[in-house]
Amino acid sequence: MSAHEWTTTLTTALDELQEQANLKPGQLLVAGVSTSEVRGAKIGSNSADEVASALFEAFAAFAEKTGAVLAFQGCEHINRAVTVPRSYAEKHGLEPVTVVPVKKAGGSMAAHAYRHLEDPVVVEGVKADAGIDIGDTLIGMQLKAVAVPVRTSITDIGEAHVTFARTRPKLIGGARAAYALDA
Repeated sequence: MSAHEWTTTLTTALDELQEQANLKPGQLLVAGVSTSEVRGAKIGSNSADEVASALFEAFAAFAEKTGAVLAFQGCEHINRAVTVPRSYAEKHGLEPVTVVPVKKAGGSMAAHAYRHLEDPVVVEGVKADAGIDIGDTLIGMQLKAVAVPVRTSITDIGEAHVTFARTRPKLIGGARAAYALDA
């Protein structure tokens, strides 16, 4: 698969995610990406800047189109810390940590995002409204409490398995609880 195909496939995947997640401007989309897996290698073994660049193109276009804010999870070597725009971190009271994602500690995608997001910072974690996991990077810890799987026509990007999630508020109460005003 070529860089153009990675970009095109991710664009389709993000459009289909948006149809179901309906992210509003300012809501957070977290991405966990193994560029190694996209190229058909074991996660963490063959990090690739060209994959990160091609995928970032699709992510940036998605953010521009929807107003969603992008967050990029780093690899286990930085404890899966997340790169976000400083404005988002400040608005949500997220405390920056001192680390810069690089290819060997953070991964190519988080490193690329750190170099290309506007005024990026790294935080320990987020509670995202939706997420995409390319290459089984385990983004669940970065989602709000109730994650709902989203099915799209895209199951792989390159050689990497891809999964999607949106979140919803918790349903609390019990047998007498109402979840709409007209109930």
